Parts: sequence; C-alpha cells; structure tokens
Amino acid sequence: MNIGELARRTGLATSRIRFYERVGLLKQVERQANGYRRYPEDALLVLQLITAAQRAGFSLDELRAVLPDGQLNWAHATLLDTLRRKVADIEALQAQLGQSKAHLLALVAQIEAKPEGMDCASNARRLMADMTPVPARPRAATVVSHRKRKPASA
Repeated sequence: MNIGELARRTGLATSRIRFYERVGLLKQVERQANGYRRYPEDALLVLQLITAAQRAGFSLDELRAVLPDGQLNWAHATLLDTLRRKVADIEALQAQLGQSKAHLLALVAQIEAKPEGMDCASNARRLMADMTPVPARPRAATVVSHRKRKPASA
C-alpha cells in the first residue's frame, strides 16, 4: 500500500509515518523505481503497536529496543522485561504523585485553617515558619580537664 492509504488506515499523518521510518521504527518500507514508498500489510500492525505503546508511556528509544524487524521475530524475554520495567516505572511515578498530592492536600488544609482575624500575608508567614526546618543547636561540648591534680596537703 502507499503512504496515503497507510495514513488513512492508521489515522496518522504521512509526516509521522515518514518520521517513524526515519528513526528506524518502521523498517519494512520498499522504494519503487519512481521513489514512492510501498508498505506491506505488516506496517499497519507496527504503526498500531507504536501508537498504542506511546499512549502507554513508552519512549521511541524503548520501542526501538523491542519492536521486531518482522512480525515473526519477537524477542519474548526482552519484550516481557521491557513491559515489566515500564510497569515498575509507572508504579514509582504513582508513588511520587501520591506523595505530591498528600503534600498539597496538607498545605491546603493548613491554609484553610488560618486563624480567625489573621490576614493572608501573616498566614503565609506562619505556614512558611512551620515548613522551615529549625537548625539543630550545637551540643555543648563536654570539657574534660587533663590537668594533674595536686595532692591534698596533710
């Protein structure tokens, strides 16, 4: 099929298809004598996989590492490892977002708990003072005397 038909069937712009070819994600492209591109039916599947994987958060470099040269050349172990790593990345991001959300909700609650009669600027200073860590005071050094004591006179 030509690039126009592939674009119509995938919903991708022809420039996007050319880009995927240029970066090495779409490899099964033939050039005709007149310079036009011809794509096999497998190109449709590859483009659908690329689109779905990008929606799932995969980068182009990650995709390049797992996409097979042909439909029958999938590297099963590599694919599973890559998918598991992406799930772990998503879980780490979810944890980070959860912490950020909790921090923001705590801040909202603190702002809403503004003492009655306090203006916003004073409340902001109060909150900033609560958030600023108090520097630890240095411990008093224990002074040990190394002087020899004089014997007590009798």
